[in-house]
Amino acid sequence: MDFILTIVIIIVVLFIIVTLIHMYNNLVGLRNRVKNSYAQIDVQLKRRNDLIPNLVETVKGYASHEKGVLEEVTKARNSVMNASSIKETSVADNQLTGALKSLFAVAENYPDLKANSNFQQLQNELSETEDKIAYSRQFYNDVVLKYNNACQQFPSSILARIFGYKIEDYFEAPEAERTVPKVEF
Repeated sequence: MDFILTIVIIIVVLFIIVTLIHMYNNLVGLRNRVKNSYAQIDVQLKRRNDLIPNLVETVKGYASHEKGVLEEVTKARNSVMNASSIKETSVADNQLTGALKSLFAVAENYPDLKANSNFQQLQNELSETEDKIAYSRQFYNDVVLKYNNACQQFPSSILARIFGYKIEDYFEAPEAERTVPKVEF
């Protein structure tokens, strides 16, 4: 009887140890996926930041008196490059997106600029990059959801607290983009 009880206790202890190892490894894997997915956003933001000076220079040649818009784009680009947290990056990225929309709106007033092949190529590359950024943000938020769930759900939440795993922030759209646009005919 003592032998059977010892075997049962050993099996239960081994099961608990294996379960704890699995939960810990899951938390590590999810945390690393969060970091990786943020790095993917960072890669796309860097690509966009590298394209912007060329775009600004192209626009300058045609619309030199639109200095305010060009300065706004440059300032927003610098904010993205200097952001040090997910929240700061998200806010700066949203400002840059707005500034680029203004820049493209200005370009509408200059038919020669719109017809310029260099401008068109840069605009297409930025458009593709914006799509990649949007996808990367969505992927990041999906990974953060899984990670945050693992940090908050029992029993892995116990391990998360013990090992100092913290809830991650989501990339969020600015309030202005959440409102439903008013369409009038």
